[in-house]
Amino acid sequence: MKLGNIFLPTAVCLTLLCGWELFVRWAQVPAYTLPAPSVVIEALIANWSSLFGSWWFTVKITLSALGLACLGGVLIASVFALSPGTERALFPLAVVLQVTPIVAVAPLMLIYIESTMAALLLCAWIVAFFPILSNTVIGLRSIDKNLLDLFRLYRATPWQRLALLRAPSALPYFLAGVKISGGLSLIGAVTAEMVAGAAGRDTGLASRILEASFRTETPKMFAALLLLVVTGVMVFLILNVLSRKLLVHQPSFE
Repeated sequence: MKLGNIFLPTAVCLTLLCGWELFVRWAQVPAYTLPAPSVVIEALIANWSSLFGSWWFTVKITLSALGLACLGGVLIASVFALSPGTERALFPLAVVLQVTPIVAVAPLMLIYIESTMAALLLCAWIVAFFPILSNTVIGLRSIDKNLLDLFRLYRATPWQRLALLRAPSALPYFLAGVKISGGLSLIGAVTAEMVAGAAGRDTGLASRILEASFRTETPKMFAALLLLVVTGVMVFLILNVLSRKLLVHQPSFE
């Protein structure tokens, strides 16, 4: 990655943070209304023991949902590629899952599933699943027709065409879907937990935000939000690096 690609966003973020800090100090805005970045960092350090455990809970839900979405999306997309009739029959169900708001689904999951963690995981999976499925299906279908005719000429089986022709063609589409789902899985985990109103020790950052809002502990709310933002950025950067490594020979990633 070029140095300028890192320097410019960092400079913009630091400028915004400095402007935020100076404005709060100059206007003497109370911390319970808008805490300064320095106050947020102090709250993060003071509440690190509780926030770290909640952060790790949220990370586990996010990564687990993303992993299951990748597995389920690839498997189902492969079935769709091998059987167009199955795709026509089942793809509308995937669309229904995608367009149904997670805030409407989460309460039902909490009723039917005894484990809160399992319910949150399912909700996050629902949000993250469709982009991977949709992108992978498009990738599996976007193959060179001449190559497909060549495979047919050599009497390649459907499984051979899938593994040797369709899968390499679908890789960029799949990785694009994973990068989208990485952020969506985090959003789904946080949203589902907020709807659940879960409380206690083994809960995520959403619960810490709700608790802080009830107690008007605004700096702690911002500290938890900061961890969520950092987590989302880290997930995106890791997936972006992974995409570049796997698609190093793709012209679009030069």
